Amino acid sequence: MSLVFTPEQEEMRRAVRAFLVARSSSSEVRRLMETPEGIDWDVWHQMAAQLGLHGLAVPEEYGGSGYGPVEQLVVFEEVGRALLCAPFFGTVALAIPALLAADDPAAAKDLLPGLAGGTMVAALAFTEDDGAWDPDATTLRAETAADGWTLTGAKSFVIDGAAAGLFLVVGRTGRGLSLFAVEAGAPGLTKVQLETLDLTRKQVRLSFDGTPARLVGTDGAGQAALERTLDLAAVLLAAEQVGGAQACLDMTVEYAKVRTQFGRKIGSFQAVKHRCADMLVAVESARSAAYHAGWAAANAREELPVAAAMAKAVASEAYAFCAAETIQLHGGIGFTWEHDAHLYYRRAHSTALLLGDPAYQRELLARRLGI
Repeated sequence: MSLVFTPEQEEMRRAVRAFLVARSSSSEVRRLMETPEGIDWDVWHQMAAQLGLHGLAVPEEYGGSGYGPVEQLVVFEEVGRALLCAPFFGTVALAIPALLAADDPAAAKDLLPGLAGGTMVAALAFTEDDGAWDPDATTLRAETAADGWTLTGAKSFVIDGAAAGLFLVVGRTGRGLSLFAVEAGAPGLTKVQLETLDLTRKQVRLSFDGTPARLVGTDGAGQAALERTLDLAAVLLAAEQVGGAQACLDMTVEYAKVRTQFGRKIGSFQAVKHRCADMLVAVESARSAAYHAGWAAANAREELPVAAAMAKAVASEAYAFCAAETIQLHGGIGFTWEHDAHLYYRRAHSTALLLGDPAYQRELLARRLGI
């Protein structure tokens, strides 16, 4: 197993970081998070068309670049560092992998080019009102109709659903879990925006009342596809968390170098040094777990379920710890709305719950290890 990135991957990291420094500054993030959809369409199209970020792991036949999880991991780490306010995770980490995992060439041909090209935003409607990421908790009903399928029920906490023009909905048929495509303006579909802790990541609740839908993949074959989707999403989310945790560490170290207390820079105090060192250990531990999971996704798919659950659990706790330490070590200024520390704190705690909290991930890990 190699955790060393190629020169091309490192060049991609530098390009993505430079782009996000220019187009996802703190002031821009704050502006966008106050908008209903949380997206700058010009930036969205640039990310897709100029940098090719949306379609990195989409096969070339569907308008993508044909790369893999390792390249995506590099991108998501930089996205997390920049606190990007855009429906990137919902589209790239959830919707696109779900379409690919469904093994439906016709649906892929119809839908993936728009997602890879940045002309369409999609969201995976998985969780319901209980917020559970367990496929067995799905109750939304899907029934056959004269011209296809209809959906009845509700989905909640739909990540990046505010800007989505397409929803991939997990429903239950007589044969089991299945995946359905629903357009945002479909009859019987009602969308309500939710209040969120992390204002940079919009969530909605969807109600379906006999809403027409298109079956994606095979009826009743959704569970295995969803498990693969969620494992890959956990890896990419762990990478995003590593990027955020590293940003917290960096801003804390810089502050400790310039903040003076009792006539000395606070970074010279042993207690502050120890806490910064603890943050570094947490970040590097999370990075190792995330990178290993990315390697498994690309090279050893049989190891991915265990590696993904471990990476998500470790990275969630590391990010939450670093975000809290950032606020504490910044003192009074860290608690204010004007400082970015609280934005990372909100992202850290919201992503810890996304896809299941660390306790849920450890339960998955134990189950997958047969413990």
